[in-house]
Amino acid sequence: MSEMAGWIVAAGLVVLAILAVLLRKPLLASFGLQLISRKRRRLTQQEARAVISRLRSEAKAMKEDRNRVEALLALRELEVSDVMVHRTNMRSVNADNAPEAIVREVLQSPHTRLPLWKSSLDNIVGILHAKDLLRALNEVDNDFSKIDILKIAAKPWFVPDTTSLEEQLNAFLRRRAHIAIVVDEYGEVEGLLTLEDIIEEIVGEISDEHDIDVQGVKQEADGSVVVEGTVSIRDLNRALGWTLPDEEATTIAGLIIHEAQSIPVEKQAFTFHGKRFLVMKRDKNRIARIRIRPASVEIQQQEAPKLQ
Repeated sequence: MSEMAGWIVAAGLVVLAILAVLLRKPLLASFGLQLISRKRRRLTQQEARAVISRLRSEAKAMKEDRNRVEALLALRELEVSDVMVHRTNMRSVNADNAPEAIVREVLQSPHTRLPLWKSSLDNIVGILHAKDLLRALNEVDNDFSKIDILKIAAKPWFVPDTTSLEEQLNAFLRRRAHIAIVVDEYGEVEGLLTLEDIIEEIVGEISDEHDIDVQGVKQEADGSVVVEGTVSIRDLNRALGWTLPDEEATTIAGLIIHEAQSIPVEKQAFTFHGKRFLVMKRDKNRIARIRIRPASVEIQQQEAPKLQ
C-alpha cells in the first residue's frame, strides 16, 4: 500500500512539473514578471559599425580632453614670445598715411584690430579698431578729412616677451583686452599677441569665414611648401598640421640653423623631423626662403648619420 502511495505522489509531482513548464509564462505574468531568453542575438553589420563608430568618437573625445588639460598645464611653461605674431609678419598701419588710405587698409585687413605706428614700427602709438573707425566716419558723413585717426585709436598695451602665457591670459581677462604689443627688455617691438592666440593653444585652431592662409606660406602643385624664413614654426604647424619642434627656435629659418649648426648656403638641403628642407634664397646671413617636402625613407636613412 505504501508503495502504491509513493507511485501516486511521484506521478503527481511529474504532472505538476509538466504544468509548471507549460504554464510558466502565464504564472510569471500574473506576478508582473517576464522570462528573458538567454540566447544572444548576433549584431547586424550596420549595428556593429555603429558600435565601433561610437567607441571611436568616445576615444577621440577623451584624447581631445586630455590634450586640452595638457595645453592648460603648458601655459605656465610657455612665454608670449613663443606664440606671438612676429613683427615681420605683423599687419600694422602707418599713422602718417592719409585717412582715406588708412580706412582702405583697415577694410582690406582680415583683422579687426591693427597697431598704429609713426616713423618706425618700434613706435606703436595706438590700436585701431575697425568698428571705432567706421563709427567715427559715420558721425562725419564719411568725410575723411574730418577724422583724427590718433583720437580714434585706443592706447596700446605693451607686455614683456618673457611673460608666461598663463599670466598673460589672466591679464587679458582682467583688462577685458584682446590684443597686446610684445616688447623685449630694451622696449623694442618683437610682435603682437591676441587673446585668440592663447585660446588656440588650449583648444586648437579656431577658424572662421574671414581666416586666411598663413602669410609667407605657399603650397606648390608638386606637394612641396615654399616658406619664408620668418614664418613661425607654430603658425606653420597649425596651418599644415605638422609637428615640427619649437623648443629651440621660433621661426622656420631658426630651426634649420639650429639643426644644421651653421648658416646654410643656397641650394643646400637637410633632412630632419620627417621633412626635406631646401634653402632657396639667402639674404646675407638670413635664410629668406625654404622649400619643404616630405622626406622619403631612403633620404632619411642616408641623412641620419650626418645629423648624429
